[in-house]
Amino acid sequence: MGLDYGSKTVGIAVSDPLGITAQGVETICRKEENKLRRTCARIEELVQEYGVEELILGLPKHMNGEIGERAEYAIRFAEMLKRRTGLPVKLWDERLSSVSAERVLIENKVRRENRKKYMDKLAAVFILQSYLDSLQVHL
Repeated sequence: MGLDYGSKTVGIAVSDPLGITAQGVETICRKEENKLRRTCARIEELVQEYGVEELILGLPKHMNGEIGERAEYAIRFAEMLKRRTGLPVKLWDERLSSVSAERVLIENKVRRENRKKYMDKLAAVFILQSYLDSLQVHL
């Protein structure tokens, strides 16, 4: 399962059973950044529903590779997910995933006011697909 963790949303994607392609599932929304109980509960439900064995969480590094405040939040969220799900959580460089997601939405003529609705889920797809592609290189 791929996750794009944001201040008020978490985009979710899962792979096909063979681990070749990523598909968007949903975007979990919350009112406040630190209110994660329902978010974690929903992720746990999706883990069960899709038989997830591993979580791939986007790590929002700065373009120079440094870890900033957003990345620190993601690292803390990864620790929380490990405790809650008992699954391994891999942090995956997500630089430009949101840029790529927005580009796809623009190319598909999604209106500006509707893009946010799809952005996080699509960014999760890019994160997970990047991870899956890296596994295929090693085969």
